[in-house]
Amino acid sequence: MTRYVMQRTSLFLSFLFLLFPSMFSQLSSNQTNTMMSLSKLLNLSDSLWYSTKDPCSWKGVRCSSGNSSVTGLFLTAFDLSNSNFLPAVCKIETLQDLDLSNNSLSSISDEFINDCGRIDGLKLLNFSKNLLGGSLPTFNGFDGLESLDLSFNSLSGNVSQQLDGLNALKSLNLSSNKFTGPIPVNLRNPLLLEELQLSMNRFQGKVPHEIANYQNLNLIDLGSNNLEGSIPTGIGNLARLRILLLSSNNLSGEIPANISNIPTLYRFAANLNGFAGTIPSGITRYLSFLDLSYNSLRGPMPTDLLAGPNLQLVDLSYNLLEGPIPAKVSKSLIRLRLGSNRLSGPIPPSFQTLDKLTYLELDNNSLTSEIPHQLSFCRRLALLNLAQNDLKGPVPALLGNLSDLQVLKLQLNNLSGDIPSEITQLQLLSTLNMSWNSLTGSIPSSISSLRKLAYLNLQGNNLRGRIPVTFDSMDSLLEVQLGQNQLSGSIPNMPVNLQIALNLSTNLLQGAIPETLSRLKDLEILDLSNNNISGEIPESLTAMESLNQLILSNNQLYGVIPDFKHYVSLNTSGNSGLKNKTATNDPRESPKKRRAVAVPVVVAVLAVGIASIIVLFFSRRFLKVSDQHSQSGENAPPPQVIQGNLLTTNRVHRSSIDFTNAMEVVADPLNTELKTRFTTYYKATMPSGASYFVKKLNSSDKIFQLGSHNKFGQELEVLGKLSNSNVMSPLAYVLTIDSAYLFYEYAEKGTLFYALHGKMGDTLDWACRYSIAVGVAQGLTFLHGCSSGPILLLDLSSRNIFLKSLKEPLVGDIELHKVYDPTKSTGNLSTVAGSVGYIPPEYAYTMRLTMAGNVYSFGVVLLELLTGKPAISEGTELAKWALSKSTQQDRWDGILDFNICRNSPAVRSQMHAVLKIALSCVSVSTEARPKMKSVLRMIVNAR
Repeated sequence: MTRYVMQRTSLFLSFLFLLFPSMFSQLSSNQTNTMMSLSKLLNLSDSLWYSTKDPCSWKGVRCSSGNSSVTGLFLTAFDLSNSNFLPAVCKIETLQDLDLSNNSLSSISDEFINDCGRIDGLKLLNFSKNLLGGSLPTFNGFDGLESLDLSFNSLSGNVSQQLDGLNALKSLNLSSNKFTGPIPVNLRNPLLLEELQLSMNRFQGKVPHEIANYQNLNLIDLGSNNLEGSIPTGIGNLARLRILLLSSNNLSGEIPANISNIPTLYRFAANLNGFAGTIPSGITRYLSFLDLSYNSLRGPMPTDLLAGPNLQLVDLSYNLLEGPIPAKVSKSLIRLRLGSNRLSGPIPPSFQTLDKLTYLELDNNSLTSEIPHQLSFCRRLALLNLAQNDLKGPVPALLGNLSDLQVLKLQLNNLSGDIPSEITQLQLLSTLNMSWNSLTGSIPSSISSLRKLAYLNLQGNNLRGRIPVTFDSMDSLLEVQLGQNQLSGSIPNMPVNLQIALNLSTNLLQGAIPETLSRLKDLEILDLSNNNISGEIPESLTAMESLNQLILSNNQLYGVIPDFKHYVSLNTSGNSGLKNKTATNDPRESPKKRRAVAVPVVVAVLAVGIASIIVLFFSRRFLKVSDQHSQSGENAPPPQVIQGNLLTTNRVHRSSIDFTNAMEVVADPLNTELKTRFTTYYKATMPSGASYFVKKLNSSDKIFQLGSHNKFGQELEVLGKLSNSNVMSPLAYVLTIDSAYLFYEYAEKGTLFYALHGKMGDTLDWACRYSIAVGVAQGLTFLHGCSSGPILLLDLSSRNIFLKSLKEPLVGDIELHKVYDPTKSTGNLSTVAGSVGYIPPEYAYTMRLTMAGNVYSFGVVLLELLTGKPAISEGTELAKWALSKSTQQDRWDGILDFNICRNSPAVRSQMHAVLKIALSCVSVSTEARPKMKSVLRMIVNAR
């Protein structure tokens, strides 16, 4: 019976083997040993590779269908830094794909090139997003390699014969490196190449006409280099080309008309160049995406330009285009950007057919007539920007039907009539700007129904009546601009979440400054100037923690001016009844008046003196106790430390930092150096004599979560290990019961804001400003390129860029994006918006931090350095002002700081070059903004 069972079992197993051979296949002992050796070299944790199991089950290992051989290693983001394992990889003779991307490898050895070059079946090699440096290796062998990706490294030098041996190459990606010299077009078998990606390097010269020999190319990306000359007409003969990217170069000439003959081309981007001439007719015949923004294209738009049946995105902003907007428009359009040109005539009513249109930007042109009510049929519109034109007539009430609208910008036109109440039906609206028009009537009381409105700007109109008391319920509001109208009555309660600015200047407001304004703890700018406001300045306003600009000029205020914090810019001129606390008797007063005052004063002094003697006699034994209470009230007790850790390995810092001393310092508000919405900086001098910044993380909105101390410590441990001369890395931290404090090296010169816009502004010559620009760009590039993932800045501005010297900047507040979690906010999500003037325009409707958003903020910092102006002045953002002034390059001198650019033609030329970079950084289009790595390269090359 037993033999029978065994025979049946053997037959059954043989049958299974015939049907499912993979169940019994396994790696050869040679490959198993190789994988075991590789596992030891990589020293991976057990959670990734198990040395006791079949290697085909390990993470990142791919085997053949029968598990008989290893065919792929995908070790992306394995935190690999040592390259000593690479030769062992080449012993896997069956290897087809090797992906080592997103690690910290710094070199590729010759041994690896020689050994792996002999593997005939190797098809894919990916070393992208590592730390590779030096020149490009020479790839000898690799006869079967089809895909080579070395992007996002620091490789440099020319690319010439290193790729000659790659006979089967179909995809080459060398983008985001430091390669120089001409574009390589010497591959041995050009007919096989399908993808060529060389963007964000330093390639020079012209786009080679030999590129037309690569007849199978479907992707060409040469963006963000230093290429010059025109586009070779031969590119129009690449019949399989799908994507052509030439952005951010120095290309010139005209756009070749034969590009319109490529039937497969669906994306063409040549923005940020110097192209001139007219746009060829038919260019959008097959295209889905066209971006020719930031060029010098002239003449009228072809009548068929917007009519391509597949057209989804068109960006022609910042050119010199003239004439009307074509009436024939593709129903497939999703985004249309024609801003900052010279377009004229009416907005075509035919836009009513665009039921897929999401973004429509026609700002900064010379469009006339009324806003067509037909735009109300574009039901998917999320952004409508018609600002800075010559539009007239009323605001169409039918715009209230655009239920998806988030941003509505109609400023700087000639619009008249009332603000239609239907606009207040737009429940998703976050930005409403109708400033600088001729609007009349009152502000609709129903405006409070806009529950998501964050930015309201109605200044520069003829609005009358009272400010609606319903404003108080608009919890999402961050900025209110109502200046230069004819509003009357008293100032109502304002929403406590206001952060950026409250501008009620140049109206007819009366009454006293309400004490309730002191509730606006996060407000940065308060402007009540040029009204009829009377009474005293409330002492409670000094408790507004984030206030840095208070303008009360030209009112009827009287009394003593309270002591505001030293960093608050205060303007109280034009109020004859106001006096400083330290003011002495005015010698210009008449003797008669002085005598009139002196008599009652003498009487009062005598009375007080007698009363004092009586009080002193009866209360002497209580005086000591009262004095003790008074002193304890003046100096709050130091915060109670529950945990303190040193992060730095520097012995000097470790021996100098004294947590107890630091907590005594932060208990005294007189030691405050700087106050922002998110942080408060104190100067702490340790017993050793060394000075440090101690930064308190403000947590009024409970965004900062102290519950997870271990996670917080781990995040700071990572930041403390960052090493870059232009980044402020934390040296230590302290957790208290209700907050957290971080320690940094003290920056002697303070912040860039106060150096540039304060008393030192005149000492910052172009050499200093240029060095600061390079340093900040280096710091930000470093943070965006961290191997563990990009570190984004929550609030990048000149107020959190510190100066060790006038040429050595430090990027601060790098930990905020880790510490402040908007998903845990008990208040307004927009608390993470950043500082006024630096907030990227897309944040209004994305509410997301991005690298492109950081680039925008950096562009504003560049503009500050170039113009000497603050990020916002008289209600106008510097970025918008610069963009509006930059449409004619021959007038760029009017943008620059005259005191700096006049010094020499060489300085002016450099400033022009940097201005071009700054303008690209603050582009409205996120796609048009260069990456920080490219920005840094362009700034360095500008000198």
